[in-house]
Order: sequence, then structure tokens, then C-alpha cells
Amino acid sequence: MDLGLTDRVYLVTGGSKGLGYATASALVAEGARVVITGRTEETVASSAAKLGAVGVACDNADPKTPARLLAAAREAYGRVDGLLVSVGGPPSGSVTAATDEQWRDAFESVFLGAVRLAREVAASLGDGGSIAFVLSSSVRAPIAALGISNGLRPGLAMVAKSMANELGPRGVRVNGLLPGRIATDRLTQLDDRSTPDQRAASLAAIPLGRHGDPAEFGRAAAFVLSPAASYLTGAMIPVDGGLLPMP
Repeated sequence: MDLGLTDRVYLVTGGSKGLGYATASALVAEGARVVITGRTEETVASSAAKLGAVGVACDNADPKTPARLLAAAREAYGRVDGLLVSVGGPPSGSVTAATDEQWRDAFESVFLGAVRLAREVAASLGDGGSIAFVLSSSVRAPIAALGISNGLRPGLAMVAKSMANELGPRGVRVNGLLPGRIATDRLTQLDDRSTPDQRAASLAAIPLGRHGDPAEFGRAAAFVLSPAASYLTGAMIPVDGGLLPMP
């Protein structure tokens, strides 16, 4: 199936590694042009070179980031067609152990930064534009020892749904992606804090019986962003091997 991505232009935050990089790779493979972000010049430059993309070193929490990304896309490609908002997860730990500072820092990057990016990029999108938020399975069910993420991700899901309702009349789609246990560096870090029995139980809870490959998530995200998904909006889509129960 032709996803209709040839020469379309997408911004991908957190695109220098992990799920963002996997999505950028899938978009480029389908003929799209991509601007990716990362927190360090070295990392984002290396990833951009591999992809044949434009790289911008920035932080989602920085209020200047949306304008910088839009300017980079227009300078390189003359347009913007969509956005994937991906950001690294907040620190692990329980709700009761998390400090005010940890909550504030996570809110700025995970929540407010994502909302700001989507809002400002949406203002530049026309009919056929698409935005996708990388959220988490914690939108539907809390994940042990990820208290801050459990607090923020469901709120972002409601933001995505609200934006879908608001932007739908303009022909702009907004969706959320709910990755489960995808084999990224983040999963490795979390698993390192678990016991072998806990890791085995987590794997056994996945009907497909394995962790997801980042490329599998990337292909799903590319489809959701693409014109091929033109009647899909306001959806929270698990990419989790069947882990989550029916809502």
C-alpha cells in the first residue's frame, strides 16, 4: 500500500534515538522528508546524517523550540505537513516518592512542551495535516514504579482527543500512540531495575510473547501520520503486542 508520504515533510521530536528515530526511519523509507530533534548536537547530527534528514539540537521544554523547528523545515523543504511528538520518559519511582521538582521538570518537558509543540505546529498545518503524540500504555493502566508518567500521559491523551475535535473541521488529524514494551534503551533501563521474576512476568503478560521491535512501532506511527490514515483521528492506538485489555 502506498502511504502517500512522498515529499511530505514531518517534524519528529526525540528523533535522534528510540521510538522517534524508528518513526523517522519509517517516514524516510516511504519517501518523506524529516526534521528531527535531539538534546545534543553530536547525537542529533549523527542520526540526521544516517537518515538524510535535517537535525536540530533542542529541548521540548524550551518555548523557542516550535518556532525553530518550523523555521528549519521551511528553510530546508518549504513546508510542514505533520508532527510526531516524542519525548523521553520521566524518572521512575512511585507517586509518593517523587519530589515537587521532579514533577515540575517532567511537566515542563513531557506535558507542557508537548502541548506547546502541537499547538504551534497545528497553526501551520493545512487540510491533510497530521499530529501524533507518543504516549504510553499508562494512558489506560498504570505501570508499576512509573508514578510520574502515570500521572501525565493520560492528561496528554485527553489533550490529543480535544485537539482532534478542535482541528477536525480544518482537516487536521490528531492521534495518540500507546507503546507497550518496545525494546528501546528506556526499556533496558527499566528492566535493569527489575528482578528476573518481574521481567518474566512482564513478558508473559504480552499475548505475542515478546517485546516489540522499535521498527514495528515506527511503521505503525508512519501509517498514522500518513494520508493513508485520512479518516483516523482522535484515536489512542496501542502498539503493544496485545498487552492492554479492551477499554
